[in-house]
Amino acid sequence: MEGMLKDKVCVVTGGSKGIGRSIVELFAKQGGRVYYLSRSETNEPNALAVTAAAAGGSVTWISCDVADEKQVDGAIESVIKEAGFIDAVVNNAGVTRDGLVFRMSLEDWNTVIHTNLTSAFLVSRVAARHMIKRRSGCIVNVSSVVGITGNGGQTNYSASKAGIIGFTKSLAREVASRGVRVNAIAPGFIDTSMTDKIPEEAKEKLKSTIPLGRTGKPQEVAAAALFLCSELSSYVTGEILKVDGGMAM
Repeated sequence: MEGMLKDKVCVVTGGSKGIGRSIVELFAKQGGRVYYLSRSETNEPNALAVTAAAAGGSVTWISCDVADEKQVDGAIESVIKEAGFIDAVVNNAGVTRDGLVFRMSLEDWNTVIHTNLTSAFLVSRVAARHMIKRRSGCIVNVSSVVGITGNGGQTNYSASKAGIIGFTKSLAREVASRGVRVNAIAPGFIDTSMTDKIPEEAKEKLKSTIPLGRTGKPQEVAAAALFLCSELSSYVTGEILKVDGGMAM
């Protein structure tokens, strides 16, 4: 199916690389007018723009630290000022600062919580305010299977991703009567620069825990985001869609 987001205004945080970059690219290929928020621009922005234009979409980068309230408010308001409205938001921005809890600094804890969880609150707060006025829109938050299962050495990351799940369900209840849907995606072991840091031996051990027997691709998470932001999921809200090869079934 093509043109699933034709003329839809979409905001993606953390859209410069990895899963976020794949979401930006797929949404643009589906005709979306995509604005991505990140501290740095994606590689090969011109190539991405050409791809988007060929499908009737567009891609615009907005420099923004999504953990900063003033920057987020300014970024979202600038999208609304230019585009007039927002149809879909994907809160994808995320970082890791792994370590055992008794060795973890408060800075490492706060950095992960603020980037992964607080940013979703800041972006959704502004976007949802406009969506409920239009009685239309959807928000997708990117969680993780470790927010469901936990993972040693990732108390900060797991806490942030578990928080995303609670945030998603609560926000979904708050805005459903106004026609706004809120869902989350919980990716498993996805091939990104973040997972590239894992030693090969550890990767193989992780693969053995995945029923499908392989790691996932960013494009597979992007496809789930497309489903949740399209009319195909018009009767879906408050759900957590795992994209993990069966890892946490």
